[in-house]
Amino acid sequence: MITTLAIKNYALIEDIRVEFNEGLTIITGETGAGKSIILGALALLLGKRADLSSVKDASKKCVVEGHFSINNYGLQNLFEENDLDYEPQTIIRREILPGGKSRAFVNDTPVALSQLQALAPYLIDVHSQHETLEVVSESFQMEVIDALAGNSSLLKSYKIQFEELKKISEELSALKLQKESASKELDYNTFLYNELQQANLKKLNQQELEETFETLDNAEVIQEALANVNQLLEEEKLGALETAKEARTVLGRIKEFSKTVEDFWQRLNSVIIELEDIAIEVNNSAEKIEADPEMLFQVNEKLQTLYKLQQKHTVSSVLELIEIEERLEDKVNTTLGLDGQIENLEKQKSIVRETALKTAAQLHNKREEAIPVLKKKLEETLFPLGLPNARFQFELIASEDFKTNGTDALQLLFTANKGLAFGPLKKVASGGEMSRIMLAIKAVLAEYKKLPTIVFDEIDTGVSGEVANKMADIMYRMSKKMQLLSITHLPQIAAKGDHHIKVYKEDKNNVTATHLKILNKDERIVEIAQMLGGKNVSEAAIANAKELLN
Repeated sequence: MITTLAIKNYALIEDIRVEFNEGLTIITGETGAGKSIILGALALLLGKRADLSSVKDASKKCVVEGHFSINNYGLQNLFEENDLDYEPQTIIRREILPGGKSRAFVNDTPVALSQLQALAPYLIDVHSQHETLEVVSESFQMEVIDALAGNSSLLKSYKIQFEELKKISEELSALKLQKESASKELDYNTFLYNELQQANLKKLNQQELEETFETLDNAEVIQEALANVNQLLEEEKLGALETAKEARTVLGRIKEFSKTVEDFWQRLNSVIIELEDIAIEVNNSAEKIEADPEMLFQVNEKLQTLYKLQQKHTVSSVLELIEIEERLEDKVNTTLGLDGQIENLEKQKSIVRETALKTAAQLHNKREEAIPVLKKKLEETLFPLGLPNARFQFELIASEDFKTNGTDALQLLFTANKGLAFGPLKKVASGGEMSRIMLAIKAVLAEYKKLPTIVFDEIDTGVSGEVANKMADIMYRMSKKMQLLSITHLPQIAAKGDHHIKVYKEDKNNVTATHLKILNKDERIVEIAQMLGGKNVSEAAIANAKELLN
């Protein structure tokens, strides 16, 4: 409930602060006194866009602040969902700065208008004869039926299932799009992958292959050169080995005479040993090397395959090709694995869908049971409000299309007169009828659900006499279960209030300003007497006002 409303520099209001209490608060005042200004200020608190033209003095800051007691509203989760700090005594403030910029705060934390708008339906519900969109909306009508049906727990279960179904459906759509896109590349990626796999890259050593190819491709030249080397080393008289051995023999005769000569002998001996090893290895290599056209062909094929793959993928090593092969394998496997993922999600979706359908069917059945009760209560409530022949028809149709509140479609048909056909509520009900229907619905709803503060803005327009008394009775009964504010011109309704606020204008220093005043008992008698008989209050009007108040 709202406990305090403070308004500064807004429209005709310079600076006011008013306290609100539980029960029924009546707001009265002459036409143009500024009652609509209070509604405008409340609208700012509930997230309406600010307008600099509504500021009294554009050179100063405009501030509207509301204090709300929400301890019994169970709004902790709502605050958390909207990233707001929860306080049992919550303060909402709107500021319009001189430049026209608007700011909003919840418990002194800056917030976006969308966050205020998310809170609004749980704090204050404003109704007027000209604003009846809520009553004709299917979601609101279903909310009323669900309140009577006691569907709160079922709706929570269904919403969890609905969100899960929605999430799975979104994942499925994303996977199917991914598959569609990946399938177009699958054949090409598979071809590239198979091509690299067939090359058996992990068993290839490019350097060894290239050396083997050069050896086989030049076998005769190598054999001839090695034979020549062997000849140069081992020729009987002119070979390097024979010459070196002769030199060693000569040095051997004199090595004992000189340390230097002995060193020469040692070094030459080492050279001879090395030359002998080289001669043996050259001879062995020459024997091993022989022309092998078939092996040469195989090695050349492997190398050409390798060179083509490197050129195709613009790389220069086998390692890089192996990395590309692994990436292609991942892509191919991912694409092929999508079918399995899709199949699993389809199974999950089917299970969740069946569960949600069962819950929706339970909701439907309980709604069917509640509709006759709601129909009877509405018609009984409207009877004394000047609509004795008002009749309703609720057409509840189950489908398999999932909505946020089940699978039902609802159409509310209405007729106010005997002999006239039923028609959609928004088409056949007049403004006066719609306001009374709205009051009846809220009155019924208040019996089954914790409602926010309701503000009725002159919904009693066009009503008088006994109907006004009955309307006042309904508001009074409602106010025992909730906070209710009623802006009214009817003395019958004004007299039912627990509290009474008068809105009036006053001229001071050639400036008109709107003021609010909380009336005491004597002041209420005068105010209601003026509502009955005009400004010139008669004794009869005073007596009548006292009678109404009693």
